Amino acid sequence: MKLFNIGAALLGFSSVISSSPLHVERMDTSPALIKKQTCTHGPTSRDCWSPGFDANTDMYTSWPNTGRTVRYDLTITNTTCNPDGSFLRTCLLINNKMPGPTIIGNWGDTFEITIRNNMQHNGTSIHWHGLRQLNSNTEDGVNGITECALAPGDSKIYRFRATEYGTSWYHSHFSAQYGDGTLGTIIINGPATANYDVDLGTYTVQDWYHLTGFQAAARAALFSLSAPPPTGDNILVNGTNKKGTTGKYNNVAIESGKKYRLRLVNPSVDIAIRVSLDGHPFTVIATDFVPVQPYDSNWVLIGIGQRYDVVFTANQTAGNYWFRAEAHNPCISFNNGVGRSIFTYKTATLADPTSVALSGAPTTCEDPRPTPKIAKNVPKDTFRVQAQNLPVAFDNATVATNNQSIVLWTINGTSMIIDPAEPTLEYMAKSNTNYPKNYNLIEISDTATWTYWVIQQAPNAPKIPHPIHLHGHDMYVLGKGQGQFDVDVHLASLQFTNPPRRDVHHLPADGWLVIAYPTDNPGAWLMHCHIAFHVAMGLSVQFVERESEINLPAPNSGWFHTCTNYENYIRNKPVYPQDDSGLKKRWPPALDYPTSPALL
Repeated sequence: MKLFNIGAALLGFSSVISSSPLHVERMDTSPALIKKQTCTHGPTSRDCWSPGFDANTDMYTSWPNTGRTVRYDLTITNTTCNPDGSFLRTCLLINNKMPGPTIIGNWGDTFEITIRNNMQHNGTSIHWHGLRQLNSNTEDGVNGITECALAPGDSKIYRFRATEYGTSWYHSHFSAQYGDGTLGTIIINGPATANYDVDLGTYTVQDWYHLTGFQAAARAALFSLSAPPPTGDNILVNGTNKKGTTGKYNNVAIESGKKYRLRLVNPSVDIAIRVSLDGHPFTVIATDFVPVQPYDSNWVLIGIGQRYDVVFTANQTAGNYWFRAEAHNPCISFNNGVGRSIFTYKTATLADPTSVALSGAPTTCEDPRPTPKIAKNVPKDTFRVQAQNLPVAFDNATVATNNQSIVLWTINGTSMIIDPAEPTLEYMAKSNTNYPKNYNLIEISDTATWTYWVIQQAPNAPKIPHPIHLHGHDMYVLGKGQGQFDVDVHLASLQFTNPPRRDVHHLPADGWLVIAYPTDNPGAWLMHCHIAFHVAMGLSVQFVERESEINLPAPNSGWFHTCTNYENYIRNKPVYPQDDSGLKKRWPPALDYPTSPALL
């Protein structure tokens, strides 16, 4: 439908992250006009970066031109892994690691990342989570929307500019793969809103299943209120944990008196996780890719896909302290384990801690509303007439082959089903506007400058919070609430002056979420729930923005070559036909499901 006028890799933390800026030039200003830089980026001046760029620079409009290209070569393989020592299972790993290598570069760098698909029976695509991909929609890594899936034995190079800085992650956007380990983290060095001595790098907290991601997703498809989706078996911290007497804890060495930056990432399949470090309160300096005015918190609640950059001071008695990562039950998040790691002062001997948890653990499933460092306002005068509803509903469908009731999550009444061999951008490149209904595509008028969306839990939907992720943009979070949104009642409560921004935010379990974003990035952009089971069951929508300005792939380009290779692969009847949304469940499924979940 047409809507008008709306719109270095860490190895057990044995090394630290270098964040020295290179010589840069502004993208939008001649060198003669660049302001004089009076400080140098360092432990006591992290807000500085390079001439013309600091923590006050609006990264939506200005970024450095480093002239540097950062290259990585990543190979995905079928293998096995046993991260908590309790269960060896099939894994799909990047460079034989989980998490895979950390992608590290500087603000303004260009990245060229080669992905090699050495899996025997899986296509893939890699999404660079949270990266804006300004004018590079083809590099967003969403098969069926921005590209064709990458066939087994094939390779491709993603190329994009980092116009923002901070912490993120990359992961497969093909079926349930990232639940089997196809993920890694990203660091884009830049200025910061608080000082620190040492950057410890990324620190992942994630649920882990002894089922494979595909098995877990298949069981989740049989979900009902009396038989919820499968529960994870453990929570991994930086890729490891103990399970009873097996496995090992990750260990971080710290030095008394130092201030440390820790980049927390939640790449889970199905749980929000609360984290804390005994005796060491956090100062939060960024949420997702958005620098914020620093605020203090003993615990941080991290939804799926979210990131928090925090600073803490090593100012306690030398010893060992628990880092805690726990499923946050108020978010309808459950796990059969708890995540633990150990932070050890360098003068102490490593041992299991006896430390006590800090007080103040969150008791609700609510994201904080920090103040972004760079103030950005949202127009209010057109909200009432331009805002559109996106109801999130819950339906069952009966699969004819075995009479199973299969869950469908819908947005706008449709469950998304895409074809990894026929992405939206291919339709555009071939001037074909006959998009399938189940592509769940919304076209935004080229004349729009902002879009406003009310994401609303439908009355029949289970009361589950959804971490909503928007590609290609940061969401401006205008407000949220319980019940049904009523513009006459709730407009006054919305925040249009410098509202919080991030790329993942929770939709309340029985309520509404109002977001906005400027239509300044041409492309086909996905918005979806980041619970892997839900996006697998169709809880996604895509927006086509500034269609006439999208940089579409050229005929006979490498982009189309990838499509040809994948089409040839599926033409030969692959071992595992598509049985999901193509993003993570497809209905009706191409494969019969057994009559009992226990057989999966």
